[in-house]
Amino acid sequence: MKQLDPGSRLVVASHNPGKVWEIKELIAPYGFDAISAGDLKLAEPEETEPTFEGNARLKALAAATGSGLPALADDSGLEVEALGGDPGIYSARWAGPGKDFALAMQRVHDALAEKDAWKGPPPRANFISVICLAWPTGESRLFEGRVFGTLVWPARGGNGFGYDPMFVPDGDTRTFGEMEPAAKYAISHRTRAFEAFKRDCLEHVPTNASTQMSGRNIEALDAAARNLSTQAELVRFITSLREDHARHGTVWKPQNLATFLAALETAMASANVPDAEPRWRTIARALLAASK
Repeated sequence: MKQLDPGSRLVVASHNPGKVWEIKELIAPYGFDAISAGDLKLAEPEETEPTFEGNARLKALAAATGSGLPALADDSGLEVEALGGDPGIYSARWAGPGKDFALAMQRVHDALAEKDAWKGPPPRANFISVICLAWPTGESRLFEGRVFGTLVWPARGGNGFGYDPMFVPDGDTRTFGEMEPAAKYAISHRTRAFEAFKRDCLEHVPTNASTQMSGRNIEALDAAARNLSTQAELVRFITSLREDHARHGTVWKPQNLATFLAALETAMASANVPDAEPRWRTIARALLAASK
């Protein structure tokens, strides 16, 4: 198996800003120059495989052959025991064309209600992540991570994204949506898959502990704005924006309330919003745009 050399350029084979940001955060200490498939304008392949492994490989190989660079892809989802593993590989599709995970969580709730699965012990579920590293030559390697837990309703918390607000990992009482990011990432399915990838592919690559950004982390804020689906997630985003202003307010383009409101007005008026986009996401994106 080929090895990744320090300073290698990698393609993160995803068009999902939240997933791209998470993977970039995981590989940042190793000094890789990462760019997303979306930034390279690569076509997003249709996920036609019946397994997480197949879809991860499909996406990684498409990005690797399309870019001529090694590519890292993730396919992940929620598997609910009482639903026979659904939504599984269809986890994103349960959120509809607007990727509205408030809708997806409601669908999970309703499907469990039809089976009377909310009666008695909380429904069991797990998140799974399969990471694939692929090369333009067609070589590929797969790495899997899972985290087990139970589901709650109503959903709780504004952190994370996707199904996080309804999933409580074993050994905790908080949902992933209630955990601070560091606590979630310490045990998440994607982190566990990455640990397997790291053991096999990165042992020879030195880490750089001084990778923390000193300025605004616009990429993280943008990922959050583009992936939130609920009111609680919007509230948490506004908190993050307020904290960003407290730290970096001197570099915000609007320097007073009047100019911020004018920028917000412009952002809302010029927003090209898909009909299916959750309204909370539209507000978050406009708030972020007004701050830049």
